[in-house]
Amino acid sequence: MPHDLKSLMGFSVIASDGEVGSVKNFLFDDVSWTIQYLVVDVGTWLKRREVVLPIAAVDRPDWAKKTFQAHLTKEQVGNSPNTDTEKPVSRQQEIAMEEYFGKLAFWVSTQYSGGAQIPTGRKYPVRTKEDPDLRSGWDLLGYGVWASDGEIGRLEALIIDDDSWHLSYLDVQMGDWLLNRSVLIPTGWVESVSWANRRIILHHEKNGI
Repeated sequence: MPHDLKSLMGFSVIASDGEVGSVKNFLFDDVSWTIQYLVVDVGTWLKRREVVLPIAAVDRPDWAKKTFQAHLTKEQVGNSPNTDTEKPVSRQQEIAMEEYFGKLAFWVSTQYSGGAQIPTGRKYPVRTKEDPDLRSGWDLLGYGVWASDGEIGRLEALIIDDDSWHLSYLDVQMGDWLLNRSVLIPTGWVESVSWANRRIILHHEKNGI
């Protein structure tokens, strides 16, 4: 079912032995437009304030209770690799997360089917070489959206299908040429994203939208 990604902000994350924190952000693959990780604010029970959890290690959100149930213990959450979620996640950081979480990050091709086999107490070092692969869901908000023949508006929201965790649509606030109306544009129409220029470029003309 489609939802505004922002509607999942603040959901509680429950480990097998208790609550660990609340959802603060999401990391998505900037090629497949698929959510790979939750960014969780763990409050004060860890020295650091944020951890990342693979989507494959949590159940679908419980909308009534506003929770995610994680198939991890609090210790396993606490020993997860460090990741600077304020910047593009480096490939080295992603590899460390995949190793620690038993390659659960690629849940689209391998569905989660049991308890996560993660050794307790094990930690992985993370190198810092820049090789962006994963992106923050909130980084894109406010980016200009450009058709092949000019700018059309600004990104207001990302629409997610919580069955597949695919970011299916861009919710775009259009410019004056369409009287400032909001439209949903499929992410399949995106040709590229210019992170330096804060632009999302489509392979469609304005009159095709």
